[in-house]
Amino acid sequence: MTGTTLWQQLDGAEIVDLAQPMRAGMPQSPNHPRFRMVIERRHGDMVREDGGSAANELIVTGGHVGTHVDALGHVSHDGHAYGGVEVAGIQSHQGLSRLGIDTFPPYVGRGVLLDVTAVHGVDVLPPGYEVTRDDLQAALDRTGVAIRPGDAVLIGTGWSLEWNRPSRFVGEDGGVPGPGADAARWLVERGVSVAGGETIAFEHIAAGRGHATLPVHRILLVEAGVNIVETMRLTRLRELGAPEFLLVINPLHVVGATGAPVRPLAVLAP
Repeated sequence: MTGTTLWQQLDGAEIVDLAQPMRAGMPQSPNHPRFRMVIERRHGDMVREDGGSAANELIVTGGHVGTHVDALGHVSHDGHAYGGVEVAGIQSHQGLSRLGIDTFPPYVGRGVLLDVTAVHGVDVLPPGYEVTRDDLQAALDRTGVAIRPGDAVLIGTGWSLEWNRPSRFVGEDGGVPGPGADAARWLVERGVSVAGGETIAFEHIAAGRGHATLPVHRILLVEAGVNIVETMRLTRLRELGAPEFLLVINPLHVVGATGAPVRPLAVLAP
């Protein structure tokens, strides 16, 4: 066998963790169960005859809490999900029989960062700012690379920097920056397979609107079959100014779930 191995090629690569830490009290949508983690058994509660002991925890979370992937069956419109599937026929108390997160194949491929904050010369976009297709094109032009069909595209809004201010992060103080419907169509036109961002909803959320309507979710999930990754931590990636990288997205394999937590990794060439 000749040549270098895959792991030798990655020797010296920088690994960037794109997940937010999960802890009680973290910002999350009020539409989903609150995250809780408690130590169920403490060291010393049970001690083995050789003196060994173990601790373990109980974790309660929704599938759309913290950094997570939306399954195609997460959203419907007029009673139908992606591919015209009638949702009444695929859902039960046991989950989705089709389009669940278990049907999302682990993504190991090219990621492209479109940093809209760099376009506007700011660290964080204003609350309620709508990212337009012109913003995305300008961000792409800055990278000097092209988006290829099947790529995963991440949109930098700087909102990760608001993580420690929960009420602001979820949009109570003026809304949340994110792509509007026209920006979503721009992504679809370029054939992306996955779209991700820093906010709890991959949407432009205007002040006072909350999640009253989610047109970007409809366009990507229902109409185009593009999975969404939300609540990503893109701060380090933006600092590095890396326009393209190897991206690994592998959500928990929960059968029938409409979404699941994930710890995405960006691998930057040495």
